[in-house]
Amino acid sequence: MNLQSRPDDGRADAPDRDKPHFGGDRRRERAALAADHRDAALVFDRARRRAARSRAAGRRHRFSPLTRRILLLNVLAVAVPVAGLLYLGEYRDDLIRSRLNSLRTEAELISGAIAASGVVTGPLGDERLLVEATRATLRRLVDPADVRARVFAQDGALVADSFRLAGPAGIVEIEPLDAPNWPADLFSRLLTGLYDWIVSALPGDDRYPRYAERPEQRGSDYEEVARSLTGESASMVRRDEDGRLVLSSSVPIQRYRQVLGALMLSVEGNDIEESVRSLRFDILAVFGMALTVTVLLSLYLAGTIARPIRRLAEAAERVRRGQGRATQLPNFARRKDEIGELSGALRDMTEALWQRMDAIERFAADVAHEIKNPLTSLRSAVETVARIEDPVQQRKLMSVILDDVQRLDRLITDISEASRVDAEMSRSEMEPVDIGAMLATLADLHEATQDGEGPRLLLDLAAHQALMVRGNEGRVVQVLRNLLSNAVSFSPPGGEIHIVCARVRGSVRITISDQGPGIPPGKLKAIFDRFYSERPEGEKFGSHSGLGLSISKQIVEAHGGTIEAENISDEAGHVRGARFIVTLPAADDV
Repeated sequence: MNLQSRPDDGRADAPDRDKPHFGGDRRRERAALAADHRDAALVFDRARRRAARSRAAGRRHRFSPLTRRILLLNVLAVAVPVAGLLYLGEYRDDLIRSRLNSLRTEAELISGAIAASGVVTGPLGDERLLVEATRATLRRLVDPADVRARVFAQDGALVADSFRLAGPAGIVEIEPLDAPNWPADLFSRLLTGLYDWIVSALPGDDRYPRYAERPEQRGSDYEEVARSLTGESASMVRRDEDGRLVLSSSVPIQRYRQVLGALMLSVEGNDIEESVRSLRFDILAVFGMALTVTVLLSLYLAGTIARPIRRLAEAAERVRRGQGRATQLPNFARRKDEIGELSGALRDMTEALWQRMDAIERFAADVAHEIKNPLTSLRSAVETVARIEDPVQQRKLMSVILDDVQRLDRLITDISEASRVDAEMSRSEMEPVDIGAMLATLADLHEATQDGEGPRLLLDLAAHQALMVRGNEGRVVQVLRNLLSNAVSFSPPGGEIHIVCARVRGSVRITISDQGPGIPPGKLKAIFDRFYSERPEGEKFGSHSGLGLSISKQIVEAHGGTIEAENISDEAGHVRGARFIVTLPAADDV
C-alpha cells in the first residue's frame, strides 16, 4: 500500500477505487456501532419491562404473606392436637397390662396342671418335677405359635421349653415365623414405609431392658423367674435386638406350698404394636381429611380477605401514582364486614382527598384573582404617579397606593390564617370548653370597650344547663368574636344584639341576632364563600378580605357542628335583621 504523497497538479484528486478510504470507513463503522448500541438498548429496555411485568404477575399469583399465615395457623391448629393423639403411650401401656394379666392367668392354669401331673414323690418323701411329663403337659397346653413356655427347676436349670422338642435325633428348635403382611397397592406400601421411617426416627423407649438369651439358660437369667422360685409371681416387659416388645409372666410351680420350679410364659408384642399402628393410621386418616378441609377453608378464607385487600392496595397504588380520577376503588360494601368497612372508608377518604385537592385548586385560583385586583390598581397608580407633576394628584395616588398595599397585607394575612386552620385543627387536641363562660367574657369585653354609641349586647344563657363542648378554645373564641364583630358592624347606632345559648337535643346552640339590614336575597349560603364581601353602606372599600365567615364555617365544621344564616322578618315580611346560628356537639362526659 503506497501512502506517499503525490505532487499537486492543481486538480482535485479523484478517489482511488483501488485504495481503501480510511475516513469514510471509520464514520460508517461509528454509525453502525451507534445503531447497534441503540438497538441493544431498545432490546434491553423491552426485556426489562417484560421482566418487571412477569415479576408483578408472579407476585399477584403467588400466595400472599397473609394467605401463608392463615394457612400455617389453621394447619398448626389441627396438627398440634393430632400430634398429641399420635403419642399413644398410655394406650400401649393399657394393652401391655392387659396382655400381662392374660399371660399370668394362663401361666397359673398351666402351672397347676404341671403340679398335678408332672410331680413325683421320692422314697424319702421329697418331691421333684418329672421332665418328660412336664414336657408332655407343655405340648398339650401351649401353642408354640402364640406363646413360648419354659419351666425351670428349683435349682434354676431349664427343664422344658415349648420351642424345643426332644427326639431320637436330638433337640429340635421351633421358631414361629411372621406371616407375610405386605400392603396390596403401591400407595399403601409407600404409606407404611413412611410410617416406619417416622417411627424409627423418633427417640426410642429406653425404659424397657434388653431381652437376650444365653446358650444355656438358667432361671437366674430372668428376674421374674428368680422371684417365682422364691414363691412370688412376677412379670416383665423387654425389647429384643430388633426393638420388638417381649412380654413375660412367671409363676411358681407349687405342690402343698412347696416351690418345685417356675413356669415362664413369654410372647412377642407384635399385636400390641399392630394395634397402636392401626389406631395411628385411623388418626392420620381423620387428620388427612381434616387437613384437606382445613387447607381448602383456609384458602377460601384467605381469598376472601387477602384478595380484596390486594385489589384495594393496587387501586390505592394507582391513585398514588396519579393516574387520574378514572381510578375507582373496589366497592365491597355489600360484604357487611371489616373488609367492606375498609373499602367504604378508603373510598370516602379518596373522595375527600379529591375534594380537598379541588378546594385547594379553587382556593389558589381565588387567591390569585383577589391579589391580582389590588396589584393591578397598584401598578396603575405607580405608573401614573411617575408621569404627573401635580402634588395634589400625586398625594391622591400615593394614598391609593397605600390603601392597595394595606389591602394586600390584609389579604395575605387572612389567606395565611385560612390556610393554617385545617392543619391546626387536625393536630390540636379537643378539650372541654365552657361556651357560657366564654360568651359572658365576650359580652363584658364588649361593654367595656364600646364608646356609648354602639349597639347594646343582650346575653341570654340557659339556666341550670351545662353549656360545654369539646373543641379548640382559641378557634371557638375566633368564631364567636367574628360573628359578634360582624353583628356590631351591621347594627345601627343604639341597636341591640341578642345572644342566646341553650342545650338543644344533645347540642349547644348559639344564636347571634342583630337589627341591621339583613342578608341580600339569595345570599344566605353565598356569604360563607371565600372572598365574598357584603359590607354596610359608607364603609371603606377593601377594609375586609371576605374570609371571616368562610374561616368561621371551616372551624365549626372541623368541630363537627354547623353554622347557618337567616333573616329576621316582622309580621309584614320586612327584614329587620340577620341571625347566625351555630350548633356544636355537647360534651356530656365533662
